Amino acid sequence: MFTGCMVAMVTPFADGEVDFEKIDELVEFHVAEGTEAIVTCGTTGESPTLAHEEHDAVVERVVAKARRRVKVIAGSGSNSTREALRLTRHAKDCGADGALMVSPYYNKPTQEGLYRHYKTVAEAVDIPIMLYNVPGRTGMPIAPETVARLAEIDNVVSVKEAAGSVDNVSKILSLTSKIQVVSGDDSLTLPMLAVGAVGVVSVVANVVPGDVKRMIAAYEAGDVVEARRLHAKLFPLAGAMFLENNPMCVKAAMKILGRLNGEVRLPLVEVSKPTEEKIRKALADYGLM
Repeated sequence: MFTGCMVAMVTPFADGEVDFEKIDELVEFHVAEGTEAIVTCGTTGESPTLAHEEHDAVVERVVAKARRRVKVIAGSGSNSTREALRLTRHAKDCGADGALMVSPYYNKPTQEGLYRHYKTVAEAVDIPIMLYNVPGRTGMPIAPETVARLAEIDNVVSVKEAAGSVDNVSKILSLTSKIQVVSGDDSLTLPMLAVGAVGVVSVVANVVPGDVKRMIAAYEAGDVVEARRLHAKLFPLAGAMFLENNPMCVKAAMKILGRLNGEVRLPLVEVSKPTEEKIRKALADYGLM
């Protein structure tokens, strides 16, 4: 259901407030570039610092602007099962195509707790759900065995693997054929495709969605040489997006390119000058400047 180039879209701000007009521009950009899905209000969308009403409003605006021309996957995860349930219901009610649920953070549930958390939400809300495994952010991985258990629930259709592990993709797919895996790490998208992943939720696609899309399409068409060429081209730029904590670098890159003002919300801050220069060089080496 969720395949190809899916952008983890930034949330633009202006003077501390959500910039809804800029959201419209970004959605139109991704429609024009052929991005397969927009993931809004995820990690890159700075969901931890969005007020509940802001989160709802951003999802609603992206869905309304997309007008079914591109799929919309709404971030709906929380460390509170009740809050995750509310956010997921809102995603369905406003017309999102799916929900991206990050595993609960900070409270560090057991694997049984993770299973019951996702099961509770999935069985209560009839919307396609993408699990989100990012232990570097949450402190607790979703084990491949837990993913396989959850795959038995009809509307748990996908898992975003952002643990930096190609092995996890192989382990999940060796345990179940009932779920699709997508990369959550830009630098690992091609290796993950090689072992069975079907796409990526991409940070660098905020900058160059066309090349991310072409790399995946080339691999799927059997043109491994072209896929490797595009991977090699994307690799330095993707790395530059993570020189400091996401989404600070991608917003800095978009500012340098004149696409965004670069504003982030505290406790995130603008990147350091040395990092900005490295990002500028990566953009220039890519041919974007």
